[in-house]
Amino acid sequence: MGLTRQYLRYEPAALFGLVASARAGVAFVALRGEQGRYAAVPACEHVFVWDTRKGEKVLILKGLKQQVSCLCSSPDGLHLAVGYEDGAIRIFNLLSGESTITFNGHRAAVTALQYDHLGGRLVSGSKDTEVIVWDVINESGLYRLRGHKDVITQVLFLKEKNLLVTCAKDTLVKWWDLDTQHCFKTLVGHRAEVWGMALLSKERRLITGSADSELRVWDLTYIQEVKDCDEPESKKSKGSPSLGAEENTGEDETLELDEHPEERIVMCSKVGSIMREGRDRVVTLGIDQMGKFLACHGTDAVLEVFSVLSEEEIQKKLEKKIKKARKKAKQNSKEEPERSVELSLQEEIQWVTNVKASSKIKSFDLILSPKGELKMVLLLQNNVIELYNMDLSAQMPQAVRVSRITIGGHRSDVRTLAFSSDNIAILSAAAESVKIWNRLTLQCIRTMECEYALCSLFVPGDRQVIIGTKTGKLQLYDLASGSLIETLDAHDGAVWSIALSPDQHGFVTGGADKCVKFWEFELVKDESSVQKRLSMKHVRILQLDEDVLCVRYSPNQKLLTVSLLDCTVKVFYVDTLKFFLSLYGHKLPVLCMDICYDGTLIATGSADRNVKIWGLDFGDCHRSLFAHDDSVMYLQFVPKSHLFFTAGKDSKIKQWDADKFEHIQTLEGHHQEVWCLALSPNGDYVVSASHDKSLRLWERTREPLILEEEREMQQEAEYEESVAKEEQPVVAGEMQGETGLAGKKTIETIKAAERIMEAIELYREETAKQKEHNAICKAAGKEVPFPVNPILHAYGNITPSAYVLEVFKKVKSSELEESLLVLPFSYVPDLLRLFNDYIQQGLDVELLCRALLFLLKIHFGQITSNQMLVTVIENLKKTTISRVSEARDVLGFNMAGLQFLKREIEAKDEVTFFADATEHFEEKRRKRKKKEKMVLEML
Repeated sequence: MGLTRQYLRYEPAALFGLVASARAGVAFVALRGEQGRYAAVPACEHVFVWDTRKGEKVLILKGLKQQVSCLCSSPDGLHLAVGYEDGAIRIFNLLSGESTITFNGHRAAVTALQYDHLGGRLVSGSKDTEVIVWDVINESGLYRLRGHKDVITQVLFLKEKNLLVTCAKDTLVKWWDLDTQHCFKTLVGHRAEVWGMALLSKERRLITGSADSELRVWDLTYIQEVKDCDEPESKKSKGSPSLGAEENTGEDETLELDEHPEERIVMCSKVGSIMREGRDRVVTLGIDQMGKFLACHGTDAVLEVFSVLSEEEIQKKLEKKIKKARKKAKQNSKEEPERSVELSLQEEIQWVTNVKASSKIKSFDLILSPKGELKMVLLLQNNVIELYNMDLSAQMPQAVRVSRITIGGHRSDVRTLAFSSDNIAILSAAAESVKIWNRLTLQCIRTMECEYALCSLFVPGDRQVIIGTKTGKLQLYDLASGSLIETLDAHDGAVWSIALSPDQHGFVTGGADKCVKFWEFELVKDESSVQKRLSMKHVRILQLDEDVLCVRYSPNQKLLTVSLLDCTVKVFYVDTLKFFLSLYGHKLPVLCMDICYDGTLIATGSADRNVKIWGLDFGDCHRSLFAHDDSVMYLQFVPKSHLFFTAGKDSKIKQWDADKFEHIQTLEGHHQEVWCLALSPNGDYVVSASHDKSLRLWERTREPLILEEEREMQQEAEYEESVAKEEQPVVAGEMQGETGLAGKKTIETIKAAERIMEAIELYREETAKQKEHNAICKAAGKEVPFPVNPILHAYGNITPSAYVLEVFKKVKSSELEESLLVLPFSYVPDLLRLFNDYIQQGLDVELLCRALLFLLKIHFGQITSNQMLVTVIENLKKTTISRVSEARDVLGFNMAGLQFLKREIEAKDEVTFFADATEHFEEKRRKRKKKEKMVLEML
């Protein structure tokens, strides 16, 4: 066997340069007992919690691979539900930062999440057009609701009723009865996508936002309440004084489906529209927790804030209006003005102010602080979070920006990266600024304004940096002062590439003006100071026939390679600038290239998705590799080796061996196009920048990487992905209707089912062995030692039946149903017999009853037709009913005890409250007497 080459694995070390991703929403979270200070935002696959007052990152909720697509804070503020692009939902504990629960049910990205008012249930909507209701306490799915035909945009629980409202891009708003799990009403009064909705006025009013400048308002009347009151019309008119007063447009008349009286639980009637100033679609529509303020924004930078009047405020305003009308009627000698007086919708939902952000708004959240301030956190498109406060006690409330989190990243995509010679400083440059980062702390230590940067390098000595811009300029910055020292007009077009000469005396640039220019460093006298400063001097020029895309020196500085727009790479002698070689073969322009440390090989990466490896002695192509699924954007050799990295528009970074022409490993982490990367001079670190606004650091570990194992792991990952994409198992006798099972088949549910099968097989084997052993002992007339199974011994010499229960208990609650669905029927009889034994002993009655009922549901036909299971089912019926009754009695007793303790505590607190109030009153009286005494003395 020949020697295999050993490679070292690169692992992800850090994610930085990102304040927030614009893919999901922002949410206020209660942390350290404070509300309105901490905001949770998506950050690629993680969630960052920022302290908006200090501008510091206080918590990172780490995700796996998929990007965050949705956020929702729980009512108690202690948990955060996070939806991902692959349809998974994870619930994080904000005190520990750990993920406690994972739900897998959706087949596409989660687009909407909402808790009920107690936090016990969670509803999710997805791009797969389905809605799933989850039980957070039991950590399991309840049911799946089907009916929408496009992406779900918003889901809302009603507090008082067991109802759910959903809206989607299919223009429909659907009402679901969760008791019967069916859609009983569909609102079709929209002509375009419904992007958001909110419930106002104690859930008596629904407001929806669509693709136009109207916010449609619907009055809700619950049929049961009307029946109880025996006066539907008077109740309705009293509850909403604005009925019939609004401008109903003909095209938006309410078309009510489901006119059957037995199906109608709620009546919706359109009362009018609130006009927004924005003319484009509603992006986000939301209210604060108290329901006093409504806000919405479109695709621009303006957030519109509205105030929703309470019933008391409406009544006061109405009385004032009636008084005014009566006074006016007296003057005009008219009677009964009250009947014609009513409030318009614009008076009930009043425009307050517009909040102008510094860039396009992607999401927002509102919270009403106890001090009477409305706090608004805005997530902007350009990697910024802004916090605004609005003082409601002012005559004309205006939103004031109190903080802005920006230093953690660039406003636009990073287009160039560079490492300093000591491997510590990292340079990143974008369209508006250059930032210098400390690799150890990942903190930004310098920010300097610049023009649109395309290429960069550290000047030898690491005290200055040079930036090549889109406008053809070279900008020289001093890092100590963070100031721009010099700007030169280098090219007539964009400066696409810059390369430092190996002797470090100068550099070369290539631009869109078909020129390659040679520059040298020089010291010149500075007018403002006595000391000399660094400058750049143009020494030579090489004129070419096509735009220059990339330039590189050979390590011995004898050759210069130039990539041109005509898909070729030209090689010139540096001293005479004479033509040496032409490397042709790419079908599209070469965007990047690099030469290895010994000057023997050159690798070129092109927009045709291929990487070609050439010999620099004769210009022959050694190998062409299909590298990425999209354009190869950057390529660089690892120092002192023939290994190189490529970055592609397919969001992947790959490592290759230029000698053996093998793909070594893929660095996956970025979620969008990777624009550039940089390797540290010692080769231990790789830093990359992407369209997802993130910078990622990768570190070379000491762990050896074996290619065969990598291929096997890749195949396993592909198999797991294919399993998740397979057809979902169908429950016998169930139609594909409005409802369905909440979970979905994943590799975890298959593994859980396999573990249960293995445990039952072990139980069968051990039971058979035990019978044989007993027969041998009987025949021998003495006790023969029984060999203990090593698995059972590892669990502490437990019985085989106890082992099956242990395995069963380890199945995640959210995966239980799907695991049992995958389980073949041949294992079910043994499982039912074991369940009977367990329930008789009173072990995990709740879990086993749940599993038992599900097995009976999915295997009903086979179980009822099996004569062997009749006695088992009869026994299960008796034991289950008795044990469940016992459990119910215990729960009832505990509930009664807790309620008694609650009453005791409340009574005690009330006494304490009154005692505090008395002390406070006495203190005020003493202060008043003291003040009066002082006044008398002064007189």
